[in-house]
Formats: sequence, structure tokens, C-alpha cells
Amino acid sequence: MHKSRNIILKAGSAALVIAAFFALQCTAYSSEGARIIPPPTQDESASTSRTETAVLSGGCFWGVQGVFQHVRGVKEVVSGYSGGTANTAHYERVSEGDTGHAESVRVTYDPSQITYGSLLRIFFSVAHDPTQLNFQGPDHGTQYRSALFPLDAKQREVAAAYIVQLDAAHVFKGTIATRIEDYRGFYPAENYHQNYLAEHPESPYIAINDMPKIAGLKRLYPTLYRNDPALVAVTSR
Repeated sequence: MHKSRNIILKAGSAALVIAAFFALQCTAYSSEGARIIPPPTQDESASTSRTETAVLSGGCFWGVQGVFQHVRGVKEVVSGYSGGTANTAHYERVSEGDTGHAESVRVTYDPSQITYGSLLRIFFSVAHDPTQLNFQGPDHGTQYRSALFPLDAKQREVAAAYIVQLDAAHVFKGTIATRIEDYRGFYPAENYHQNYLAEHPESPYIAINDMPKIAGLKRLYPTLYRNDPALVAVTSR
């Protein structure tokens, strides 16, 4: 069903109708939906660094980028690819599902305003359904898997502990399927993928699958929600 998203990129208004049809055949938002979950009992220590980075994968990067762009303390969110090599980090190639890449986002944040653990809380409760491994909504394939790519030992420790904590608390109906994978680099996606949710909020795909996530973020975490998204600056399209 992930082809419905390619249709949007390659055709006009008629294709949007087709895309809407495909999207409606699947869960509009995750089967779990946005839900409040407990904060991590283990998190980063206080940092004097002005910026830190997190790399996350939770299905189509349009929606995941859109969610984190509305999080207070986040400075930049870039859509891209992680898990594979540089020579296959291209949308058409990644879409074949055999590159090792996952559609991911690189979140640059201010650790004095928000922690890695708080980002994970949003990731698990709002940005996607962590009980689904290789699909999210209408998108199927390993490139849409649920994964975390820790950049250091502390992030790996926090992520692993939080998954154990949430599973033990039976927060979700199913077991968390999110994988913790070795970080092998992040490769920004093509410019036309950047800020996609912000620029196309009325696209049927975005309206059905992703805009409810923004509403969920605002409803569940009002103190972390920012109305004006932190958009990526791109030089050309």
C-alpha cells in the first residue's frame, strides 16, 4: 500500500483521490492512537551542550518530521534515511525495501529544554504505533520499520530501559516491536520531502494519516507543543 504515497508525488489531483482511497483502506492513524504514557524512569543526565541529536524511524518520515517540528526545544528535524549505505540513500531506491535503510528523522534539540527520554515518550505515544514493526498505516516494508538509532551508549541505555518499562506496564495491547539498531550514519532525503506535512496539510495522505498526530501532540503534551513548526531551510526544490 506504500505505493499510494508515490502516487501523490508523481501525479495530480486525480491521483490524490486514488491516494485517499488507498489510505482509507488502512488504519487512518495507528491502531493504538495517541495515548498518554508514563515518562521514562531513566533519562539523560543534565547536559551543558547547547544541542544534541536523536535519530528515529517510525514509518513515513513526513508525519514523524511533522510531529517533532511542533515540539518545544527542538531546533531542527530533517527527513532522511538511516540503516544502509550512502550509495542507496535515495527515495526511489529505498522504496524498493532492500537497502537496509529506514525512512528516519534526525532531531536536533536543546537538552536544556527537552531530554532524549521526552523525545522517546512522544515517539512512542504520538509519532507512530510502536507495536507495528515493518509497517505504519498504509505503508508496508522494512523501510517503514519502527527503529531507534542511538548515537551513543547513554541513548542506547535510555531507549532499551524505556522499552522494557513500557512493556512491563502493558501500556499497549501488543508488545513493542521497535528495534534498537546500530547507528551507521544519516543521509538527508531529497528536498521535496522536507517540511512535507507543513506544506501539504490538506493532502489526503497527510490529512488522514498524519494531522491527527499533531492534534494528539497538542492534546497530550500541551506544555511541549509549539504552534509554529521548526522548518528545515532548503535552498531549492
